Amino acid sequence: MKSCLVVDDSKVVRMVARKILRDLEFEIVEAADGKDALQICGDRMPDAVLLDWSMPIMNGIDFLKQMRSLPGGEEPVVVFCTTENDEAHIREAVTAGANECIMKPFDGVIVESKFLQTGLI
Repeated sequence: MKSCLVVDDSKVVRMVARKILRDLEFEIVEAADGKDALQICGDRMPDAVLLDWSMPIMNGIDFLKQMRSLPGGEEPVVVFCTTENDEAHIREAVTAGANECIMKPFDGVIVESKFLQTGLI
């Protein structure tokens, strides 16, 4: 079973993502900020990461840059889930190592299509 790390400071967003990922038959791990997510990745790198942009302690961009530098950190498919949709933010996310970006609010169809596009499922 593939694993997905959901990194978002919103408990509601994590709950919605958990339901979507369960339906897609993923093992789910959650973190409320980038610092906790980085520790999880250091222990066991996930197959995918659904990543919020704005979080306390460590934001999504800083987490992504650090995760990509860890052993095995180049492997996970990273999908930014954000309210930021301007070209500059998308370019910054891709430059930092994101595979895809989706807008909040998102649903199962959107997540599944992005995972399909990246070859994750």
